Amino acid sequence: MKKQRDFTEGNILKQLIVFSGPIMLTNLLQTSYQFADSLWVGNLLGADALGAVAISSTIIFTVLSFVLGLNNAALAILSQQKGKQNEDGLKRYLNAFVVILTGISIVLMIIGYVFASFFLRLLGTPDGILEEATTYLQLNFLGILFLFGYNFISTVLRALGDSKTPLIFVTMAVILNIVFAPLFIAGFNLGIAGAALATIAAQGSAFVYGLVHVLRHRLAPFTLPTLPSKKVVGVILNLGIPSGLQMAVISAGVAAIMSVVTTFGEDVVAGFGAAQRLDSLLMLPAHALGTSVSSMAGQNIGIRNWSRVKEIAKYGVLYNFSIMLTIGIIAVIFAEYGIRLFIQDSEAVAFGTIYLQIVALCYPFLGINFILNGIVRASGAMYQVLALNILSLWVLRYPLAAIFSNWLGDVGIAVGMGMSFLLSSLFAYLYYRFGKWREKELFADQEKG
Repeated sequence: MKKQRDFTEGNILKQLIVFSGPIMLTNLLQTSYQFADSLWVGNLLGADALGAVAISSTIIFTVLSFVLGLNNAALAILSQQKGKQNEDGLKRYLNAFVVILTGISIVLMIIGYVFASFFLRLLGTPDGILEEATTYLQLNFLGILFLFGYNFISTVLRALGDSKTPLIFVTMAVILNIVFAPLFIAGFNLGIAGAALATIAAQGSAFVYGLVHVLRHRLAPFTLPTLPSKKVVGVILNLGIPSGLQMAVISAGVAAIMSVVTTFGEDVVAGFGAAQRLDSLLMLPAHALGTSVSSMAGQNIGIRNWSRVKEIAKYGVLYNFSIMLTIGIIAVIFAEYGIRLFIQDSEAVAFGTIYLQIVALCYPFLGINFILNGIVRASGAMYQVLALNILSLWVLRYPLAAIFSNWLGDVGIAVGMGMSFLLSSLFAYLYYRFGKWREKELFADQEKG
């Protein structure tokens, strides 16, 4: 239990730095997991197999996004119960989450396996790779319980103030996948089925180890599953559904922006794609800090300690701004070198470089979104955060990228994106400062549920 932190007292900045560090490493490892998987598939099985994995992964991520939404709900609910020191409440909500996630996993496993080919055809998967993509997707759906399971255990531990133990689980999954992928693909000659089975084996091992580790060391009050009360389920779904929709809004917004990018031709698409890959790495600290402040604020919201929540927000914004400004400056200086890691075509490199240089200067403002929305989310105000995400992506980012690209050409995409980061951080602050999220009561009439 020593790894669990009580965020209702102590030095906030020190807690933020120590707690967010393992989350940053965990996020980096999860990104490297996908990267390594693609390397093995591409080199051992070729471009068609890599395309099949890429298309299938889009569907898997869409499904996972809803569960990640439920995990955000779990973070808010469990961190507040931890702050209240309500052991009985922790047990009841943990039990409910286990039952709900297990039920969802089984339903999705059956639907995904039966309709895998149908989903892939909806995405326009070419006939030449449809069979491989179907095999890969079906097997991943069969192992979806492991994917959900080890993500959920990590979320539970973070809500209770432990960010180090989840790092162990993810490290285990990454190492096992690096070993299993070539063994299953080439050693056992299983082809793309081997790639899927390697993923299942790695995630399954991490899930089983994580569950045994948590139970053995009593890191969370898991109990034998029982049917949860309607009130408890209602609280979870009331937070989980809008939180899941947030991820869908983000995915759709990214697709909409890509529709603007594609109008400028292959070089711009290639440059944008390379810049986005770097983006996903460079924004990891901001994502980690958003998760960290959500856990820290949640414990204090549970006991209505608003002065400390305010301090967490202040230190979170300042720490984020300093880190992301540093990363942004480094990205501006070394943008071209980073882009050339992925592509060599001169025109594509030129666009990717200028795009990254413009957008990188606005990283600190996008990071402010993660921090302040993380605080608001910890209160359980999920519909409000959903509205802020819709505003950020559909009212600001997509329209501004389209408008500025009409005025300035392809460079206008970056100008519009950067402008949207700045404006959305302003709206996030205005809601944080003047919104009614502090009035949110998750357990007012559910404590006896």
